Amino acid sequence: MKDFRPAYGLANKHLQTLYSSFFRKNIPLDFEIEKFNLSDGDFLEAYWLNKAKKDSNTPIVIILHGLQGSYTSPYINGIMNELNKNSFSCVLMHFRSCSGKMNKKLRSYHSGETEDLREFVKSIKSRFVNNDLYIIAYSLGGNVLLKYLGEEGALSLFKAAVSICAPLDLELSSYSISKGFSKVYELNILRTLKRDLLLKYEEHDIQMRISLKKEDVKDIKTIREFDEVYTSKINHFKNASNYYSLSSSKQYLKHIKTNTLLIHSLDDPFMVKEMLPSKKELSDFVSLEVYNNGGHLGFISGSIINPIYWLDLKILEYFKES
Repeated sequence: MKDFRPAYGLANKHLQTLYSSFFRKNIPLDFEIEKFNLSDGDFLEAYWLNKAKKDSNTPIVIILHGLQGSYTSPYINGIMNELNKNSFSCVLMHFRSCSGKMNKKLRSYHSGETEDLREFVKSIKSRFVNNDLYIIAYSLGGNVLLKYLGEEGALSLFKAAVSICAPLDLELSSYSISKGFSKVYELNILRTLKRDLLLKYEEHDIQMRISLKKEDVKDIKTIREFDEVYTSKINHFKNASNYYSLSSSKQYLKHIKTNTLLIHSLDDPFMVKEMLPSKKELSDFVSLEVYNNGGHLGFISGSIINPIYWLDLKILEYFKES
């Protein structure tokens, strides 16, 4: 497949990042919703499309969304539709609360949370023993995936994996998203994070647990601050820096034993080029493709009037060749 080239008129990183949100129409998909119960008594929701039969050998693709993403995200809708058209069974594993139903426990999902994924993957493999497993992960989900694959090493159950625009160094990412126009993205994401956190106050005594008053939530100005006062504390990290240090996936890349494709763009407004790994930091199973353009989860070629969602085609090609 040809290397990515942005659509004429869409070379700008912000246009690449925002185009799908405004102009990519979601296709009605016939989901089968599974409530997946976790070992700690909580749950998450998985959205299946073309769910494989237990006695079949239909390949199954697990999908992980980005921060505050869901089945309504255009990039998720698009890839699930393409996978379905190409005879893959696919399932979106929502992180806790992201499907629209608030999780039971006080704890949240985060960039380094791999246990929920581990439980889900083991369950899928136990139910579909004859089916090859693949996985795609976007942004925050990409960081979770790469950390997981590094932790699993040779025990990984996946035939191949693709990570798109993962924040490989969370510390650097937390600063880059607060600069310039990227602040607009941060404020939009932060708005939904704060909204969901305020809902948790209705069910849990958060102030007693981490000393964060409900009335102080409105004063949180950055994602890093949110991670400092809530995400890190509620998930048993010392602070945001400790959370970022332990959860960043870059340090796990050399341990991956699954054929894995990493796709990044140098103009991603959520990141800086310094977070990209050197060849020495990659295992022999990991391929890194870096493009000058593409924005964050964009990679739209063709034309403005007739866009081609290059990522979907690239992912399909990689899986078919694996």
